[in-house]
Amino acid sequence: MSRVLAGPFAGRMLADLGADVVKLEPPEGDITRLWGKKIAGISGYFNQQNAGKRDISIDLRDSAGVELVRRLADQADVLIENFRPDVMPRFGLDYETLARSNPRLIMLSISGFGAGNEDSRRAAYAPVIHAETGLVERQASLSDAFPADMATSIADTNASLHGLIALLAALFSRATSGKGEHIDLAMVDATLVTMDGISHALDGLTRPFPNEVHETSGGYLMLAGEFRHIWKQVSTVFGLDDGLGGDATLEQKITARRARVHEFFNETCKSREEVIEALDRMNIAWGDVRKYEETTSIRSVEARGTFTEVDDRSGGVRPVTQSPYRYRELRSEVRGGAPHLGEHNEEVLHDWLGMEADEVASLHDVLVSRLPE
Repeated sequence: MSRVLAGPFAGRMLADLGADVVKLEPPEGDITRLWGKKIAGISGYFNQQNAGKRDISIDLRDSAGVELVRRLADQADVLIENFRPDVMPRFGLDYETLARSNPRLIMLSISGFGAGNEDSRRAAYAPVIHAETGLVERQASLSDAFPADMATSIADTNASLHGLIALLAALFSRATSGKGEHIDLAMVDATLVTMDGISHALDGLTRPFPNEVHETSGGYLMLAGEFRHIWKQVSTVFGLDDGLGGDATLEQKITARRARVHEFFNETCKSREEVIEALDRMNIAWGDVRKYEETTSIRSVEARGTFTEVDDRSGGVRPVTQSPYRYRELRSEVRGGAPHLGEHNEEVLHDWLGMEADEVASLHDVLVSRLPE
């Protein structure tokens, strides 16, 4: 019972791992069905986050729809939802209610600010969390730019993966205890705990020094390590000198040393090969500053099959990311394209609840199916 990214991504990873994941959508569908290129009525964004799932569409504005969800929850191992904390209780689908009839149920609730506090009812999407947790300000400060959102939904994916860890731990615990669990996971918590430099703020220090992109004769390269480290390596390994006397100010040293490093990477090293050879000799990790569309050509990505193809539901195939988990014996892989809205209404209700076609047909007021013509 989730939409957009935080919940759906966790479900996608479970589907890759082999779980029977059923996405429950409202009649209007997940808004991400509108995002990106459509093939056979399925958008690229929706396909990416919901590949390998089955789909059922139920109108929760009808009490019969709510009752149907309760019956499905009785059969489920896991329920993932990413509404605000007050939404599920309003439907009578809160954990306490569902656990009374299914005490083994594990419920993962992902929200922006978590339950039981003054921010709980605030609407929160990833950009809001990015702003609240300092990511937007730090990025603007580093680049001397007007504050702008991140290029990817860090808060959503962090919450999704932390939620997945908590969920799998609860499943492991249930194997011995026999008891279910409710996980209240806040995007703000997941974002802050994942920030490797948050200790600086907690200790009252200035922000950590950043890694930087350097313009070189081999193109724009991200070099791992703050500038002080880069200068130490260049001056030690290649003997660069800033040409200043001992009475130079810190600002003068920084300016001179940056100029010398720029000269080294653009004039001393006259080609990409020479730049990379120098970086490797100094044991400085580097990466090309690529465009999104160039990531398919990364050698490791090609070798590992990070991108694969699934049925595009229209007689062809379309690209999608593969499961990132590589096991020696087990298998984790994307298991097909994304479903149409309500595509598996009858199938899921038969498999999970034993309903026959005539009983499913009697629920036409609460079930929605929107298949391509």
